Amino acid sequence: MIQFPLGDITVEQFLEEYWQKKPLLIRNAFPDFEPPVSADELAGLACEPMVESRLITQDETGESWELKQGPFEEADFASLPKSHWTLLVQAVDHWVPEANALLEQFRFIPSWRIDDLMISYATQGGGVGPHYDNYDVFLIQASGQRRWEIGGTFNEASPRRSDTPVMILPEWTAEESYILNPGDMIYIPPCLGHNGIAESDDCMTYSVGFRAPSHAEILRSFTDFVGEQLTGELRYADPDLKLQESPAEITEAAFDKVRDIFTSYLKEPGLLEDWFGQFMTEHKYPDQEQDEPQEMLTTDQVRGYLDEGGLLMRTEGIRFAYRRKQVKNYVLYVNGVSCEVGAHEGGFIKALCDHSAISGDDITSQETLEIVTELLNMEALCTESYDEALEEEA
Repeated sequence: MIQFPLGDITVEQFLEEYWQKKPLLIRNAFPDFEPPVSADELAGLACEPMVESRLITQDETGESWELKQGPFEEADFASLPKSHWTLLVQAVDHWVPEANALLEQFRFIPSWRIDDLMISYATQGGGVGPHYDNYDVFLIQASGQRRWEIGGTFNEASPRRSDTPVMILPEWTAEESYILNPGDMIYIPPCLGHNGIAESDDCMTYSVGFRAPSHAEILRSFTDFVGEQLTGELRYADPDLKLQESPAEITEAAFDKVRDIFTSYLKEPGLLEDWFGQFMTEHKYPDQEQDEPQEMLTTDQVRGYLDEGGLLMRTEGIRFAYRRKQVKNYVLYVNGVSCEVGAHEGGFIKALCDHSAISGDDITSQETLEIVTELLNMEALCTESYDEALEEEA
């Protein structure tokens, strides 16, 4: 059973009193925490072209800032000053299985809300300045010490410095301040001002961020989704048109017709649901190309692997979710793609989406075997010994 890192409070209490309402400091949330990624490994990831990374340096007064985007070279790190710099690497969970496993501790929030695990390494005095985020974040101290200052609610209308490459709040005063040691964690709700300052040269912080698409993103994505399914033959129509006193006036009746166009698609059974399931399971980096499997697996190969006790695991960075249809069937969403599954396979769907691994015991029909085979071939699932499974069945 997963023990959620909320200290002495229950998940229900956290959701009711703190989630998107106020910050929470949890001392020793992760007792004897062992960072799954070392500072050297983090720097190595930042040198990879497929990995999103940033390097932020500042002077000791906090007046001058410099931002560089990765990938980096070893020489970039060798030329850094002794203090006041921060390396940030995004989506480390996509590349390091142990980092991905850490996110399992936060599944008291729906997994389709989880965005990624960002890791920052900072030297004495390093940070990114006072700022706010539009999403929830849990900040875990992995090594060294960091002072977190928090206070005030901000939005896009709040003043910010225009002379820096990073977003910094100039009119900000800390209301609370905490020193976090390894294993400590602090929760920061959206729009709350905060400022993290490294108090040591080995300051490493893990940030678990959550997806919070803007209304603009939601509306654009949904209308694109609907529009791609329509033909040009569907047009605005007004067979009940009446003579108007002024031909230039757009009447309420016309507005109602346009409003009806929108609401008709919102009310169409399953349309909004399928869009949202696909939208919220899209890959964080949809344009990144994945390596093709050396050979497409067959259902017989997969069954042989499972019969020998093999496990199937969700691939790092791949998002899984599902919904129940009114007819009691299930719709599975993986990486922005949907698949309808019979009601009798509900146990399989839940195990696939909720558990870190599934076994042959979860595969109860030819239908589920075909699904996991397809997921393996699209690299949404992986095995403990992918190559060996191919070789043994060749």
